[in-house]
Amino acid sequence: MVCSFRSEVDRLRSPFYPKSRTRRLESQANVLPPGARSNRRQEAKEEVKDKSNHAVILDKGTSDKLYKDVQSYRLITVAVLVDRLKINGSLARKALNDLEEKGMIKKVVGHNRGSIYTRAAAGGD
Repeated sequence: MVCSFRSEVDRLRSPFYPKSRTRRLESQANVLPPGARSNRRQEAKEEVKDKSNHAVILDKGTSDKLYKDVQSYRLITVAVLVDRLKINGSLARKALNDLEEKGMIKKVVGHNRGSIYTRAAAGGD
């Protein structure tokens, strides 16, 4: 009698089938050859991201870049400023509030999780 794969899976997941046997069969299916296991560990080690040192104080160069370049961005969020200017997240939030007060950018969406801004002068968009 030939049983299909689907019925075999249903039989293993049946509440009447012994759990210990099901776990043992599933663990045997997940066993990898020794070489593959070490490669997986090595890939996991390579994916670790280095801790970046972002500025916590707005120095002269960063300030000039902030006021000059941010006006050309179409999408402005805290994450964009952190990524492009290499500044801290709290500093980016303060900078966005300051730019909005000066009228250089305008808020599109305000939410407690984050705000989205765009450039104030919509010249041809």
